Amino acid sequence: MAPSTEAFGQRPEGHDGHLHGGLVGGHATAFGQGFINAVPYGANMTPALDARALWKLYQAGDSTVEAVRGVNVTINAGEMVAVMGPSGCGKTTLLNILSGIDEPTSGAVMVNGQPLYGISDDARTDLRGEHFGFIFQDFNLLPVLSAVENVELPLLLKGQSPQDARNGALQSLALVGLADRSEHRPAELSGGQQQRVAVARAIVHQPSIILCDEPTGNLDNATSTEVMGLLSEMNQRQGTTFLIVTHDSSIASQCQRTITMSDGNILSDSPHASHEEE
Repeated sequence: MAPSTEAFGQRPEGHDGHLHGGLVGGHATAFGQGFINAVPYGANMTPALDARALWKLYQAGDSTVEAVRGVNVTINAGEMVAVMGPSGCGKTTLLNILSGIDEPTSGAVMVNGQPLYGISDDARTDLRGEHFGFIFQDFNLLPVLSAVENVELPLLLKGQSPQDARNGALQSLALVGLADRSEHRPAELSGGQQQRVAVARAIVHQPSIILCDEPTGNLDNATSTEVMGLLSEMNQRQGTTFLIVTHDSSIASQCQRTITMSDGNILSDSPHASHEEE
């Protein structure tokens, strides 16, 4: 299905004191190009992620960097969506805004119908802990902890008892095929095994949305295929929603949609042919 290309919000009032539009009445405005809304037709009543008119501005000396420029994006529950684009195009900044890591300069993000911004820090932390799991390129495992200790940490932080947290962590490790490596520390595991531990940690609290930043970036081709197979299986069997930032077109091809970014804009939002009739 083709994405909607209707007009949307304006740039927040910036250092020059002017408001800059996106695509208004079908005509490009001050930026010299239109924007595309990554909002597919047939969206569910309550999307997993729904963002409107997102802007992120940074000061760099006397200049203002527009890292994200008026982006609208909807990710439906149960979708697996890739975000691609050259380095510096804004895709990781967008992921950070959608995940609550980095607050936008302006705009709104809804997570399963609940606002991610305009709420207290504690409320945002609770919302993120309830709905999100995270998988990073560098695994982000604590080196002094064993695999099971890394995986159980989110459950302990949520207040589960040590026994319940340990049982949940062992179950998650079994799901990713690492039941026999639960007592190994990260340095004793291969790169692929470390990423599997990271996946187990991401799913241990049963989030509805998993956000991935280059999840296979440090893995060889064979291991990348294994990890993506694991994520695809979770998506298909459990209906987990995935948003995956990647440079790898072969990873993106395994998703239902690919959003392509450039210079902080969404250039296209394309369903893959193999998924169009699903």
